[in-house]
Amino acid sequence: MTNTSVNNTVRLFGAALRALLVLTLVCGVIYPLAVTGVAQALFNGRANGSEIKDRSGDVVGSSLIGQTYNLPKRNPDDTEEVVRPDLKWFQPRPSNGLGSNSVNTQYSLILSGATNRSGDNGELIRWVTDAKKAVVEDNSTASYTVKPTDVPADAVTSSGSGLDPDISPAYARLQVHRVAEKNDLPVKEIEGLVADHTTGRLLGFMGEPRVNVLELNTALRDLIQG
Repeated sequence: MTNTSVNNTVRLFGAALRALLVLTLVCGVIYPLAVTGVAQALFNGRANGSEIKDRSGDVVGSSLIGQTYNLPKRNPDDTEEVVRPDLKWFQPRPSNGLGSNSVNTQYSLILSGATNRSGDNGELIRWVTDAKKAVVEDNSTASYTVKPTDVPADAVTSSGSGLDPDISPAYARLQVHRVAEKNDLPVKEIEGLVADHTTGRLLGFMGEPRVNVLELNTALRDLIQG
């Protein structure tokens, strides 16, 4: 009886060990390699983070995550509120979100999230009012005047994530004259650049037309560098 029990235990242990090894091989090695191989073969760009590269082949960012285009701080202790945008580039949506990383200050991160303020919140109203004023002032040139009614909503409000990489074609077109002036380029050439980087609705009816700011600015840099 004792020998039978021991033999049964050994057989069960052996079966469990074989099952563990087989499942580890299938689920931990074969399946991940197969999924990775298929992803690299069929969706290489997406599988590698939707990277955007410049003309020299250097990675400049991801098409899925918005970036800021600001001038360097004059003083390292300056707060983000006093940082000015670099007006030679197309500007993205505001990225209020949850602000910057304050937990692990070893890394300079932007945390994703919405402001969660209601439409009648006084602070939100002030943000939008100040942002609209800045958009009008920044984008008006000697030959082109921006009216407050020209400013689209995405120019003065952040997205739900706070890191939206896209802007509306209306906001991109509003910036054309300023970008052309700052880079000493013809307005028509910048308008063509915006048109080339405008993506329409998915399948013709889903979502809204959009312009990826990083892709647009990468093309602008290539144009500037000739």
